[in-house]
Amino acid sequence: MLAAMILNVVWIGFILVGFAVALAKLALGDLTVFARVMTGIFDTARTGFDISLGLVGVMSLWLGIMKIGEQAGVIGLFARAVAPFFRRLFPDIPAGHPAGGSIVMNFSANMLGLDNAATPLGLKAMRELQEINPDKTTASNPMIMFLVLNTAGITLIPSSVIAIRQSIAVEQGLVGFNAADIFLPTLIGTFISFAAGLLAVAAYQRINLLSAPVLLFFGGFIAAMAGLYGALHSYPPDQMAQITGLLGSGVIFSVIVLFVAVGALRRINVYEAFVEGAKDGFGVAIQIVPYLIAILVAISVFRSTGCMDYVVGAIGAAVGAVGLDTDFVPALPVGLMKTLSGSGARGLMIDVMKTYGVDSFEGKLAAIIQGSTETTFYVLAVYFGSVNIRRTRYALTCGLIADAVGVVGAIWVGYLFYR
Repeated sequence: MLAAMILNVVWIGFILVGFAVALAKLALGDLTVFARVMTGIFDTARTGFDISLGLVGVMSLWLGIMKIGEQAGVIGLFARAVAPFFRRLFPDIPAGHPAGGSIVMNFSANMLGLDNAATPLGLKAMRELQEINPDKTTASNPMIMFLVLNTAGITLIPSSVIAIRQSIAVEQGLVGFNAADIFLPTLIGTFISFAAGLLAVAAYQRINLLSAPVLLFFGGFIAAMAGLYGALHSYPPDQMAQITGLLGSGVIFSVIVLFVAVGALRRINVYEAFVEGAKDGFGVAIQIVPYLIAILVAISVFRSTGCMDYVVGAIGAAVGAVGLDTDFVPALPVGLMKTLSGSGARGLMIDVMKTYGVDSFEGKLAAIIQGSTETTFYVLAVYFGSVNIRRTRYALTCGLIADAVGVVGAIWVGYLFYR
């Protein structure tokens, strides 16, 4: 029961701890603390609604495209192509079920850093997994595996982080700065996070990973990372950004064209299929609103009262007390916040880069952490909320394991490459 209510406990904890800290600050003479908290609450509530409303168009687009792919049989082909690998990770998904294809598409979008495409595809996968879920209020094993791997956040091309670094480098007057130099470290960091999440869930679900399909996937992934780095690392930053942007948009648009072309060849009514799928976009996006606002408000209270600063300071003191290097501590808030809020972590990353320099160790480490981890609480709240799952079992535990190992792995990679 405790595991089932973990999100509820965390949410209450954020609110009550934040309130206690705010009272202490008020007693010490900080007369604006509650004004800051309330401003943050109202701002994040509005942000949660705006995010959900903004998803309506994208959700409608991708649910329509996926309906075309489903009726044209392309989704089934995707699912069959990766069946050996997914049979090992998702043994409870029936062979050829559309959820397998949606999961593949979601992972592909995540790998390319295309968040706008990944979210609606992930929500569609959750709806399809809910169809085969025997208990509609309890997370099934496939749901947990899917979401934990989602929170691990495999990213082949951290395009947004590269773009932000390049922009700040221009502000700081750095000439010839290679904003993409964190490319390979970030790939290694995100792979560590993914592997940790996979191993954690596999241990709970007693899945044997020592099989040819899984080992082939890991070997192929490592080879792909090495090949990408070897092919792209010599390009200057502007060309790197252009190539990664072309790769991402080209792949996604090619998928759209493929679905439409196959649908036309198989003589289905492509337009009607799109409209049928798109109709669900509004309902799914609006259903997310209360879950998203709830988690964002709790995070805002914890952040605006300074609790995050206290946590990081305590960690830095503990690390220093045992004689270890503490240079990574300024970048640590990015990893802690990324678990809670992607936009909050992005803001912290920018702050580190501007404070210490985009080319500093702290700045590079913040970028690696940002690209190597994912927003666990956001993903769990939104994805489970979209299908009305109340009992999440061990999903949060495994997601936090993936995040923690990912942050530690990113720090290790940062020291490996830059120290």
